[in-house]
Amino acid sequence: MKSIQRPDGDLAGRQMDISPDCAGQVDPKKMPGANEISIVIPARNEAEGLARLLPDLCELFPEAEIIISDDGSTDETVSIAQRFGACVVRRPYGAGNGAAIKAGARAATRDWIVFMDGDGQHRAQDIARLLARLAEGYEMVVGARSSEAQASRHRGLANALYNRLSSWMVGHQVRDLTSGFRVVRRRRFLEFLHLLPNGFSYPTTSTMAFFRAGYAVAYEPTDVKPRLAGTTSHIRLWRDGTRFLLIIFKIGTLYSPLKLFAPISLAFFSLGLGYYAYTFSTQHRFTNMSVLLFSAAVIVFLIGLISEQITALMYGGTSANEREGKVK
Repeated sequence: MKSIQRPDGDLAGRQMDISPDCAGQVDPKKMPGANEISIVIPARNEAEGLARLLPDLCELFPEAEIIISDDGSTDETVSIAQRFGACVVRRPYGAGNGAAIKAGARAATRDWIVFMDGDGQHRAQDIARLLARLAEGYEMVVGARSSEAQASRHRGLANALYNRLSSWMVGHQVRDLTSGFRVVRRRRFLEFLHLLPNGFSYPTTSTMAFFRAGYAVAYEPTDVKPRLAGTTSHIRLWRDGTRFLLIIFKIGTLYSPLKLFAPISLAFFSLGLGYYAYTFSTQHRFTNMSVLLFSAAVIVFLIGLISEQITALMYGGTSANEREGKVK
């Protein structure tokens, strides 16, 4: 056994005995303590929400590292965060929720990161329930909202569609694809930081990336508070909904290309076969359109197969980097 020291913030000087055979492994039965978590809150003009959330966080998790990632706020967001002793990461202009998340994740120093929205909808009391699920060996635990907790009926229907589509893509049940309330292992999350967009779809990207990478993900039912009066969501249904769909397909093709290419190839093949049957029965010949559809089916399938091989090579490189200690 050998002893090491960790330089992470308040954990400086803490001794940990590890075995050479188990270096880097985690006891699945151990729940992280408050001094092992960073709470990252992206905020853009969320002074009222932070004034409601930060007192609860400071009372319940006094040893946690609280980071407010300010995305170019023009109200009292920064002054309220500083009043409660939170670390503030500031940007001179708004770049998007995802950009704020990435800045906060880079600034975090603890082993686990809790992400929460700054509008006051997420409850500080629910963090303990998410942390408790980590003791079962999960790398990410997401606070799943009920259908009644959706901001609107249209938003709820859209999220239900996203959940079904993404579940098929990754091969696991995705109960709330767009929830911004989650706890993740920091070093795992940083692996996918370059994939996260600057807009409002970091939950979508990170959730699907964790599933496809084989990391254990759990969902914990949580309630959300009503949005504060006078505040509105920064998400636009049609514009950002289209982006969510594009990101689902982007991540799906990045981590499981054949899930997308194989059905398209099969569709082309079926159309070609059906058209050939029609022309053969009516004209007794094999037409150029049938040849084109069969060719498209073969080409799409081969593209998917090559993409699958590229994905396998990419993951082989990631594993090697982890073994060499390049991913902290």
